[in-house]
Amino acid sequence: MHIKTVSTTPIEGQKPGTSGLRMKTRVFMQPHYLENFVQSIFNAIGGIEGKSLLLGGDGRYFNQQAIQTIVKMAIAGGASHLIIGAEGIMSTPAASAIIRKFKTNGGIILSASHNAGGIDEDFGIKYNLPNGGPATARVSDRIFAYTLEIDQYQIADLDDIDIITIGETTIAETRIQIIDPVADYAELMETLFDFDAIRELFKSGFRIKFDAMHAVTGPYAKAILEGQLGAEKDSVINAVPLPDFGGGHPDPNPIHAHQLMEIMYGDDAPDFGAASDGDGDRNLIVGKNCYVTPSDSLAVMAANAKLVSGYRKGLKGVARSMPTSQALDRVAKKLDIPAFETPTGWKYFGNLLDANKVTLCGEESAGTGSSHIREKDGLWAVLFWLNFLANRKQSVAEIMADHWKTYGRNYYTRHDYEAVESDAANNLMDGLRGKLAIFPGHTINGLAIIHADEFSYHDPVDGSNATAQGIRILFDGGSRIIFRLSGTGTEGATIRVYLESFEPGPENLDQKPEDALADIIKTASQISNLEELTGRTAPDVKT
Repeated sequence: MHIKTVSTTPIEGQKPGTSGLRMKTRVFMQPHYLENFVQSIFNAIGGIEGKSLLLGGDGRYFNQQAIQTIVKMAIAGGASHLIIGAEGIMSTPAASAIIRKFKTNGGIILSASHNAGGIDEDFGIKYNLPNGGPATARVSDRIFAYTLEIDQYQIADLDDIDIITIGETTIAETRIQIIDPVADYAELMETLFDFDAIRELFKSGFRIKFDAMHAVTGPYAKAILEGQLGAEKDSVINAVPLPDFGGGHPDPNPIHAHQLMEIMYGDDAPDFGAASDGDGDRNLIVGKNCYVTPSDSLAVMAANAKLVSGYRKGLKGVARSMPTSQALDRVAKKLDIPAFETPTGWKYFGNLLDANKVTLCGEESAGTGSSHIREKDGLWAVLFWLNFLANRKQSVAEIMADHWKTYGRNYYTRHDYEAVESDAANNLMDGLRGKLAIFPGHTINGLAIIHADEFSYHDPVDGSNATAQGIRILFDGGSRIIFRLSGTGTEGATIRVYLESFEPGPENLDQKPEDALADIIKTASQISNLEELTGRTAPDVKT
């Protein structure tokens, strides 16, 4: 076997975001682009020689070709052991679980998560740490630093390996293990949930519809929901992973999961509906004629954790990203457990989980997880709901009504303005920063501003600091508006506006969210000059 040393030069723009490096697929397919970034990962972790690595992805276009390249680079670098999901498939939560189970030196996950896939759409790559979680800011900074000075990479000159057939082979010093991507994850789920109780729920006539959105969770959901738990045949729809996700956008929200929403709001709707995204780490929960916002889902899960077999001892604490609604905080207060508010990005939960400060965590962008792994986990969240539904024997709508009666209701929505010209987006944020000192004390549309700031975070575990994490406008009574630029798109800038209004009850708990939030929405537009600065009269996506 011949190992080639290839001369290269730095490529501009390879700075990892909150979830690794995401670009258009054709960008990754350029000569040296993928190789430069992979070599920079290897350099940042002290080289790959003698180390073990997990490889897998969500099956989007270019997934298998990228894996072949990474395998050849790892062999050239002297890796001792590569674990690869058959056909290159591995959900992000399963990857985290397998990294932890086999104690690898980390893993490389190929995904752009909920972004569309295809040759003209998006691709992504990220490095996960040996704890199974996303690279910390420090590690990401090291990777980026190496991308700025790289001048060569090594790659083995050999034919593509078989990544379809489960089994093992050895090439040079590297043992290559092709595994069933579902088996270890399913085994872990069975230790966390009362599968017998869920089986009885399905036997009672309870019906579910799970939309895998032609993404990675299809094989997982088929194996667990239909295979192990006995949900009726075809409970899982769009179950076959496709390179372009069937032309759809694998983001589990009411807009993109419209087929599921039509089923759940149609005649003869099932009792429970759910969906997951491109790489399987996000979730959508919906009952019969009852959409559950991700923020509410997180709060309800915390409130019902003791009804779930793996969480009967209670929660050490909970954590949410700053833009996520404050519904979780109200549950934590009643349970008398700590509640942490972190920046957006799952990596910020990792330290809290490793330090055993929290058990459950989540974010408004449909990610929920716990201490079982170090990533958010879409199918796990579905099983969590099914477990406490089996015990409560109530409908989703009844559970939500009970929850709001107990804790009050945080009406909540997020408006996304996508692919905004970057200068316009930055001007909007700069304009808000310039007003932070003068906002408090003003009343707009009957809403009294009591505080305004740009969120920063001091990590209580490692002492690190994160600044410029979003602009917050807080109102008397618990309502909020938050403005933030997202780092998950590949074109221009995405402006995200988070809108929250608290209703303590007992009245006004069943309003339409758009009615309850009308004054907040109007106020957000006025104080930001969004329409004037961006030319946008309406968001591209509302969730």
